[in-house]
Amino acid sequence: MGWFFSWYLTVTLLGWLTFPLAYRFFPALADRGYSLSRAAGLLVWGYVFWLLTSLGLSQNDSGGLFLALLILIGLSAWAFLNRKVSIANRRSEIVHWLRDNLRLLLNVEILFFLAFAFLAFVRASNPELTSAEKPMELMFINAILRSPTFPPRDAWLSGYAISYYYFGYVMTAMLAKLTGVPGTAAHNLMTALVFALGAIGSYGILYNLLSISDRRPQTVDGEEQPTIHRPSSTVAFLAPLFLLIVSNVEGFLEILHRRGLFWSGNTLAFWTWLDIKDLNQPPIEPLGWGPTRYLWWWRASRVVSDYDLSGGFKEIIDEFPFFSFLHADLHPHVLAIPFGLLAIAAALNLFLGGWRGESNLFGFSLRINLAGFVFLGLLLGGLAFLNTWDILIAAVLIVGVYVLSRVMESGWSWERGEDVFVLGIPLGILSFLLYLPFYIGFSSQLGGILPNLVYPTRGAHLWVMFATLLLPLFAYLIYLWRVKKLPGKWWCATVLSLGLVLVLWGVSWLLGLGVGFLSPDLKVLFLQQQGVPDMDVLFAQAGLKRLTHIGGLLTLLVVLVPAVAFLTVDRRPETEDNSSVYRPPSTVFVLLLITLGALLVLGPEFLYLRDQFGTRINTVFKFYYQAWMLWSLAASYGITVLARKLRSGWNMAFWVGLVSLLLVGLAYPTLSVLDRTGNFQFDKARSLLNMALTSEDETAKAVARQELASLWTLDYFDMVQHQNQDEAAALRWLQSAPDGVVAEAVGGSYSGYARVSTLTGLPTVLGWPGHESQWRGGYEEQGSRQGDVQTLYATADWQVAQEIISRYDIRYIYVGGLERGEPLQEEKFQSHLRVAFRQGNVTIYEAP
Repeated sequence: MGWFFSWYLTVTLLGWLTFPLAYRFFPALADRGYSLSRAAGLLVWGYVFWLLTSLGLSQNDSGGLFLALLILIGLSAWAFLNRKVSIANRRSEIVHWLRDNLRLLLNVEILFFLAFAFLAFVRASNPELTSAEKPMELMFINAILRSPTFPPRDAWLSGYAISYYYFGYVMTAMLAKLTGVPGTAAHNLMTALVFALGAIGSYGILYNLLSISDRRPQTVDGEEQPTIHRPSSTVAFLAPLFLLIVSNVEGFLEILHRRGLFWSGNTLAFWTWLDIKDLNQPPIEPLGWGPTRYLWWWRASRVVSDYDLSGGFKEIIDEFPFFSFLHADLHPHVLAIPFGLLAIAAALNLFLGGWRGESNLFGFSLRINLAGFVFLGLLLGGLAFLNTWDILIAAVLIVGVYVLSRVMESGWSWERGEDVFVLGIPLGILSFLLYLPFYIGFSSQLGGILPNLVYPTRGAHLWVMFATLLLPLFAYLIYLWRVKKLPGKWWCATVLSLGLVLVLWGVSWLLGLGVGFLSPDLKVLFLQQQGVPDMDVLFAQAGLKRLTHIGGLLTLLVVLVPAVAFLTVDRRPETEDNSSVYRPPSTVFVLLLITLGALLVLGPEFLYLRDQFGTRINTVFKFYYQAWMLWSLAASYGITVLARKLRSGWNMAFWVGLVSLLLVGLAYPTLSVLDRTGNFQFDKARSLLNMALTSEDETAKAVARQELASLWTLDYFDMVQHQNQDEAAALRWLQSAPDGVVAEAVGGSYSGYARVSTLTGLPTVLGWPGHESQWRGGYEEQGSRQGDVQTLYATADWQVAQEIISRYDIRYIYVGGLERGEPLQEEKFQSHLRVAFRQGNVTIYEAP
């Protein structure tokens, strides 16, 4: 409880310290950046701390943290003082704004606290950090906490720095160090914090969109200024609901499946046709309401299935935000959520003229002031450091709104292409230079672009994934077309959309031919995998398969064509009666979000980024996740507009549809969170309480009281201590021991191996080999480490062991349960090394 409030108060104070800077940087937004100030503060504070520590100007300690915080406060003071008005008037302006927007402030504060508390309670009900990628994430946090300087050490490869986009883990470690929270609790707290920051960030974006009036703008100094009004701050809660809570349709399908619906007679074909793994198997008897299959909730992140031409199954990851938070996956794509929302808000501010000014870059005129340009560079570079995939999406959005803002002023022309390069290239260079120390030591598994020839996404699977967002988007687009009668260049949009599909299809085929031409061995292997004799047959069968499963592509075109049709209209299109139709900037911005989301889903249909997986699994994962973010904001905005504008029977149909949609979209979070938390441990608490009050055995009473006191905890180490007290004591000793390399048994990924380095932050010779190869693009850096560690434990020859100890500069040799399960000759350690720690079956030897 104390750790929760320490983080809550720290981040809240950080938001208030940053608000003057946000107030200055987001002048075009109705909330003046208030809902974004916490995320902006973390970004700036984290960047300054990381940069100073990387350059050796500060240390990775409390002094470095406070120095970076003082610089952030100085920037806020600069933003407050650097105005051509008196200090009293500046203070009066901000105080006046705060008083006028008190309800907005209260909503943001209440939402932040409730969201933070809710997910913290979810994590306290199940704080485990052992499944999937969580040990990797915990290792990064603890390694950063133990690193004296930056770049931080890789605790799974001694002698090397982390080769990963680790900025989010730096932020986590910063808060942990400042509040005195161990890494095993900081992981769970950061998961809850990201959820809360995502809630208020999305709330603020929708509030700002709704604040733009649909009335014609006023003309000031010859330029149009959108009319801002104060909307109902309650409806903006739809944004966090659709971004963070509403889920895909899989949870609802689990209910139908568990009830045995469509499993009799001819309807059996439905589940076979749908072909989602596990759901295509008969339901477990007796039938019920809630799914009981082991790890049933995991299936929601794997609803898209790929099959090669020979029928071989290829797994695809299609996560969405609620799944990530339910799973407590503190991966970069999750850590980047608040800052991705910050980029969307920055794009909206830019679109509304928030950074209006004149800058000259290489002889080209850029209508953004210097402060806005630098902030965008800092933000884009930070996104690349947080989750490298996100920079492309954010950059396209920011450059896109800049171009559209010029269209709103001057219409479409060839100069708009010039605008793309005039902003995009300098912005890309700046974002790279600001984070140059990160790129110097960074290597990646990505190795170019590969063609997706044989894996189209089925329409049924796409709808299971996105139906809860697609239906509101379709309803909103139909409203713009039939009710609002917004003009659009339909022929142009159709040609552009179909042309893009054909170009992507053609490029994928050309890449396929190129790969086959440049690498005959790879071509033969690929043809064998697909079960076809040559490329001609491959292209014929692949084309037929794409046409057979064209539902997904048609769905995307139905989204893309109207959105592009409305976007490609100039500033003031003429109607048939020669009157002009005003398009509110909010409408244009939301259409851009819809378009970009559709392009993100369309891209993996034809191309994917090459990595060690060898399939499009990671590209679909990352792109679909970003599409969910964009479409959820657009859907919540569309629902709000429809609720306000529809009348008579259409209004009733809308509300019935919305309630039905929410029932479907909330089925998964409702069932899964109860499953993952064991009904929030209430049943177990009731049983323990009853034992503590009524048992006649005093020992049993004491045990029940002890378990009840630790039933809800944010610290995963409490679970470690409960499961293995000897190992917990050894790990606790290492956490406070002098720095040094530790040797421990080496095993595969997603296992209990590397637990010593993970939980202490001390570097080990080798952690999970497979993950290290993913981060570094191969096994070259690992060399013979895995075999050397096995030899260190197994050999009886002290000279051989001593040479390995010297080669990797090993200080601590850990002998616990896993090590005793491998070939072990412990006598050599007992004869030549000092016992630094011993308890039960765990011994730690220390080398001189």
